[in-house]
Amino acid sequence: MAIHRPLIALVALLSIISAGESKNTNNVFSPCGDASVQRSDGFTFGVAFAQTRAFSFNGTQLSPCDSRLSLTGSSQVAVFRPKVDEISLLTINTSTFQPDSVGGYMVAFAGRKYAARSMPAFVANSTYIVTSFTLVQEFKKGRLQNLYWKRDGCASCSRNSSFVCLNNQDCAIRVNNCKNRGGNVDCSIGIQLAFSGTDKHESVFNSWYEVQNLRQYSLFNLYSNLRDSLTSQYNSFF
Repeated sequence: MAIHRPLIALVALLSIISAGESKNTNNVFSPCGDASVQRSDGFTFGVAFAQTRAFSFNGTQLSPCDSRLSLTGSSQVAVFRPKVDEISLLTINTSTFQPDSVGGYMVAFAGRKYAARSMPAFVANSTYIVTSFTLVQEFKKGRLQNLYWKRDGCASCSRNSSFVCLNNQDCAIRVNNCKNRGGNVDCSIGIQLAFSGTDKHESVFNSWYEVQNLRQYSLFNLYSNLRDSLTSQYNSFF
């Protein structure tokens, strides 16, 4: 793997839709390993933070697992293992980590031979930070094909004066309002994760369809409350 200075930033994983207990058949635990999965398996993937140009080699974007990338400097990576086809809320604690200090962009990735990666997503600069994201993992017969960020065009914060709409697509907070920058807002990064496509038995994943339906009932307040609760519980242990 090209990233040699990882940030283990997994704070909490909360599955809010459960299909019941089932045996895990995926024993690949590295985000740079290739896996074929079924529903309710664990699936490991990473989110790398760096400058946008750090994710490309000779003008082509590569996976952070590709050794041709130079992500050994100030880059950071968070690793997650959610259950396949469950809607999950993933949190990266920014109380001691400032995304803008390592370049301000992130890429979700998994696999090596069957490498998949998202487009770089803006997270933060010296003025603004985006704290809420939706990531969809697309599979075909259990193999990850693509990861992509879904945006709602600032619909979730259009009536909230505490946010700024960047480029008509991202709800952002001014960094001077964050707790680690002198403010009182928890600016931890939250990623709502969903799945689409089919598993290795060709069963269709439903969680992205469920997220689309739930979007009509704003999940913003629900997520904020869950994140505050989970973050406080995490902090009580350390």
